[in-house]
Amino acid sequence: MFIKICGITNADDALLATALGADAVGFILAPSSRQVAPTRVQEITRRLPPGILTVGVFRDESPDRVAELVGRCGLKAAQLHGRESVADTRSVRAEVPVVIKAFPGGRASLTEVRRYGADMVLLDADTPGSGRVFDWSLAEDAPAGVRLIMAGGLTPENVTTAIAKVRPWGVDVATGVEISPGRKDPERLRAFINAARSAAGAVPSASSHRRTPADEPYDWRDEEPR
Repeated sequence: MFIKICGITNADDALLATALGADAVGFILAPSSRQVAPTRVQEITRRLPPGILTVGVFRDESPDRVAELVGRCGLKAAQLHGRESVADTRSVRAEVPVVIKAFPGGRASLTEVRRYGADMVLLDADTPGSGRVFDWSLAEDAPAGVRLIMAGGLTPENVTTAIAKVRPWGVDVATGVEISPGRKDPERLRAFINAARSAAGAVPSASSHRRTPADEPYDWRDEEPR
């Protein structure tokens, strides 16, 4: 189970998430209550172990700007969380090692997500960062073999149910493990990661219809340029 902790704004939370076993940490570089300045992101990424996938979250930014900020901040991945086109997403993927394309759970069909050429597909609530749960049945449209990451209103209390119902390849949380916007609660963070790991192990062949043979464990360094 791939676990991403998003909305990171400080080094303490990033290091804690890593120590607790998260696979990825996300930094929001788009307008948000959790937005972080590029210089701050750079300071944090320098302190993280090389195996952690560091993700910059963007919304409707130009592909050139995304690639420039990913490089400047020392990030390894870009998450496109707006209405980016297929062409824009593919342009970013040509310059960035790993791309996550997000879609709103209430509006987007997932039947054609392969056209975007992203490494992972993230399904979120209509309003990212709202902490609202969307209709999980919408994930059923995802084609087989897609690395589907589930987000939107996940918490330590509901992530077990979400994994059992959807069988995603990964999960993403921000609001559900916070004390306040951008500040993580250590106990909730630990509880979420432990619950997600336990739930993934308890579901026979969890996410088998969405995985490829090399998906466990995930290593961003295995990705090849396209």
